[in-house]
Amino acid sequence: MEPEGLAEFLPALAMAIALAAAAGLRAWLPLLAVGALARLGALDLGQSFQFLSSDKALVLFGVATAIEVIGDKIPAVDHTLDLIGTPLRPLAGAVLAASVLGTVADPLTSTVLGIAVGAPSALVPHVAKSALRAASSAATGGLANPALSFVEDAVSVVLLILAVLVPLLVAAAVVASSLLAVRWLRRRRTLAPAA
Repeated sequence: MEPEGLAEFLPALAMAIALAAAAGLRAWLPLLAVGALARLGALDLGQSFQFLSSDKALVLFGVATAIEVIGDKIPAVDHTLDLIGTPLRPLAGAVLAASVLGTVADPLTSTVLGIAVGAPSALVPHVAKSALRAASSAATGGLANPALSFVEDAVSVVLLILAVLVPLLVAAAVVASSLLAVRWLRRRRTLAPAA
């Protein structure tokens, strides 16, 4: 890849990772934000992903965001949403990643890269969130989960803002956090007593 192409590709790749990570916490909010930013002309999407800024998509994403954000504050409903979110969040991450990578590649390449980059970038925060929720439910009987949900909302919004403003910084933080989480899990497995 030529230096000019790399200079165009790296920020798009970083934004793809950052947006997908936000989808790992809230599946619909990043889709709504990206669609709205594209509608306002503040974010360029690949030609194949212009539908994200359509009226129909924005209404759907808005309603789904409201259901997800409100439902996540209700005990038992939050666990159901996490169960549904396990395949949904990586899919949303893949779509988000492909949509911003579509500006630097052909549609097939952007879709493949979106899946390869977006799905794991969304899955890692989702798994960490689910593990934290399970621990919270066990320790507090689910009473702390609504407070955790507000924190997740805030982190997702901050990730979205930073993904657009400083994507390289967010992508580096996501990659570093993912590596630390994997390392922690491996260490935890080796320290766990054999059953």
